[in-house]
Amino acid sequence: MKPSIAIVGCGRMGTALAKTLSDRSWPIIGTSSLHRISAQKVAALCHAAAATDQPWEITSGADIIFLTTPDGVIASVCNDIARHGGFSAGAVVLHCSGAHASTILSAAHQNQAWIGSMHPLQSFASVDLSRNPFKGIRAAIEGDAAAISLATRIIEDLEATPLHIATSGKPLYHAAAVVASNFLVTLMGAASRMIQQAGVSSEDALVVLKPLIDGTLANIEQAGVYQALTGPVVRGDLQTIETHIRAMEETMPDILPLYRCLVHYTALLAREGNRISEDGLSVLQKVWKPQETPVS
Repeated sequence: MKPSIAIVGCGRMGTALAKTLSDRSWPIIGTSSLHRISAQKVAALCHAAAATDQPWEITSGADIIFLTTPDGVIASVCNDIARHGGFSAGAVVLHCSGAHASTILSAAHQNQAWIGSMHPLQSFASVDLSRNPFKGIRAAIEGDAAAISLATRIIEDLEATPLHIATSGKPLYHAAAVVASNFLVTLMGAASRMIQQAGVSSEDALVVLKPLIDGTLANIEQAGVYQALTGPVVRGDLQTIETHIRAMEETMPDILPLYRCLVHYTALLAREGNRISEDGLSVLQKVWKPQETPVS
């Protein structure tokens, strides 16, 4: 018999976990949400017997408690449950936040429970409950040894791969995920605006750019970031870069600081990978104006 689970927080993540774990024979004994009706809907999906807006009513009988509330209230919800004696001794309490370490669950230690974090490294903008949204992804885990052990078992049963990180490294881990996911969307938005300014329709912008995006991702996967670099920066083609800058100054100056910043860090990356010389780096840095250096 697999350990029993309580789900506290019935948004996209809580719903996906409840349904997918239930489909894999993990007993979901109860669900909880700020709004009872949300808890009832998820309970119906995962065949849970109880649904409530008072989380300690379901957590006290569970071996594993997932706190899948919004990040800003994870600690306070954990504190409330602990204050009501809502964690059993030896239970494992996990949150799924990418930004926070397991230490925000420290109140659970008052009830002799173990704490950890389990963050699926995937965007859950929407959840298709007809499939397993965790299959093939990585899930970062850290925390108490007992929590890591159970989280590893869960991740593997979800057909994902555990990614062990240091508790102290959680902020940088999450920052990396933001850069790779959220900022990629920002870059594609900027590229789409530029190509539309060149005369491509908004409907065709992504269609035109997508093969380039796909090819770049494939090159990174096959050769690594250094060898995947192409274009004017790695060629040391300052003339082309200055042409880009003049065009942006005339038509879309708001994009220019972003472009300059990207040239700067792309040049540093190229130098780090020995794709350009120190002299080449110095030449490229002419496009980075000292007054635009961001404040740390």
